[in-house]
Amino acid sequence: MRLIRSELVKIRTTNTWWLFAGGAFLMLVLAFLYNMLFANFALDNPDTSTEGLSPEQAEQVVAQSDVVFQAANLYTSGQFFGLLFVMLLGIILVTNEFYHQTATTTFLTAPHRTAVVLAKLVVATLLGAAFWLVTTALTIPATMVFLASKGVDNHFGDWPITRALLLNLLAYTLWGIFGVGFGVLIRSQIGATITAVVLYLLGTTAAGILFAVLQDRFDAEWIGELQVLVPSIASSLMISGTELPGSPPQWVGAVVLIGYALVTGTVGSLIMRTRDIS
Repeated sequence: MRLIRSELVKIRTTNTWWLFAGGAFLMLVLAFLYNMLFANFALDNPDTSTEGLSPEQAEQVVAQSDVVFQAANLYTSGQFFGLLFVMLLGIILVTNEFYHQTATTTFLTAPHRTAVVLAKLVVATLLGAAFWLVTTALTIPATMVFLASKGVDNHFGDWPITRALLLNLLAYTLWGIFGVGFGVLIRSQIGATITAVVLYLLGTTAAGILFAVLQDRFDAEWIGELQVLVPSIASSLMISGTELPGSPPQWVGAVVLIGYALVTGTVGSLIMRTRDIS
């Protein structure tokens, strides 16, 4: 508990947390406005023409016009960039030790390195949960107001919505763990943060394009479903209020993220225990 408190102090007494929080809030507002415009069009045009679309694409258009799907999308607005900021905080929990040259003091004070890593993992999950709590507290009333203005039920409390919110919480906590593991692999703070941002933003887009091309090339629907192996895409799948045609169930995304978290947490602990700190 002392190690956990010390890690919280390290974050709380620097400018990092509020800079990231401010960035996450700005992106949350933009994401909610975008989702609101998308929901407004979908709810006003429930019988959107599917002419010229493949049967699978037509099914997806119809599914995305569902009120529950749009409600879940609004309630979980800001996840994409929120997860990025949580991952960056996890990275900084580790790389700050080497950037500010406090690693020696930390490991002399707490020579059991596994305990230090576990404390960082716990704090990363707490930070992720805090980000989820604040963003969800903002999106819930905003979504209710918007859906009320459209004259439709907000479905808050329905299991599909509750499941999406809980899985969103899981995603936020797991991405904090990813950040700690990434920071252990790349100790340079600048190198780790830039690499993580590039992989997260460009990697997600590149993976989506690659799987789409392969699916079209080999005419195999199962290839498209393999996109869930990409962590950011798995996170998006988890928060869908309804199952989309051509996509795996939401629990598959949760399993993928848990697997990545176990691997990164374990590998990070092992590396930190054996690596020279100088």
